[in-house]
Amino acid sequence: MENTLLTGLNLGAYQLKNRIIMAPLTRMRSKDMIPNSMNAEYYAQRASAGLIITEATQITQQGQGYPMTPGIYSAAQIDGWKKVTDAVHEKGGLIFTQLWHVGRMSHSSHQPDYGLPVAPSAVKPAGKTFTSEWNMVPFETPRALELAEITGIVNDYEKAAINAKAAGFDGIELHAANGYLIQQFLQDKTNLRQDEYGGNIANKSRLLFEVLDKLVAVWGADKVGIRLSPFGTTNDSFDPDSYPAFVYVVKELAKYNLAYLHMIRHRAEELTDELVAEKEQALWNLYPGTMIAADGFTIEQATAYVQTGKASAIAFGRYYISNPDLAERIAANAELNHYDRETFYGGNEKGYTDYTFINS
Repeated sequence: MENTLLTGLNLGAYQLKNRIIMAPLTRMRSKDMIPNSMNAEYYAQRASAGLIITEATQITQQGQGYPMTPGIYSAAQIDGWKKVTDAVHEKGGLIFTQLWHVGRMSHSSHQPDYGLPVAPSAVKPAGKTFTSEWNMVPFETPRALELAEITGIVNDYEKAAINAKAAGFDGIELHAANGYLIQQFLQDKTNLRQDEYGGNIANKSRLLFEVLDKLVAVWGADKVGIRLSPFGTTNDSFDPDSYPAFVYVVKELAKYNLAYLHMIRHRAEELTDELVAEKEQALWNLYPGTMIAADGFTIEQATAYVQTGKASAIAFGRYYISNPDLAERIAANAELNHYDRETFYGGNEKGYTDYTFINS
């Protein structure tokens, strides 16, 4: 009997050849923030995925949070991404780009004129981050965005969506997860505003839907996805008090008929709330459309999720780092390559384009 992961899927405007999705994976290998030929080779190697979602891609320099992550706001970056999309299309693949603004998770060394990172409110994250010189330092306290600046950020997302079309992408994903700017607006712990972008849930979700409306206007809803992580702990993001905001957001997203909703599931070992699993299931049940699930799935877990209808497709991250032919390996029930964490971020071909294929 064929593995359910290998069956086709109608996802928005597209018919996927399988339900095995390449998750967005920050790899920090774009010199000068411009995609290059090595990046093109990396993505093309993985074109047998039902859908590739690129690494998070900053919409402006202000939105950058890490060294050597690609942007999509300059002509050179558009040209660089065109090399990537052409290479993937030549191998018969589909590729969306993930649009990103990190907000408070940045550092002044990445910012225009070395200014402070921006955020809904001046709330410092816990932990450390990379400077532009790859040094690990404590996060800075961000600067709260002025009301007039927020419209500019919404317009930056729109420009990035237009640029993504010029770069030859098949669609776009809005990154509203993992404690970055849009999630910072959604959550009580990071949004202390008392204007139209703070206070009640509708106001806190205003930025998300203003951006989403722009993206849909550029691309059409059936070529736009969105990623959420209601229970994630990445980047000092978990806020149990903000669960009602995610309920509101998912209910509103259900009205859009998007290509998909991409949900990062909770990791039980990271949370003490015994009700998280119940809350997560209740949240997922609110969404009637195509659902991609992500975060730490084994092949067996992924198969069960799809077979039981908990998700339409599964996004794999670390497995796709070390197995460019993951779909073929699943089809052959073949052993998977082990990934090397030491090569996840930065560097060159090692741990990036040199993993072996099943038939090599």
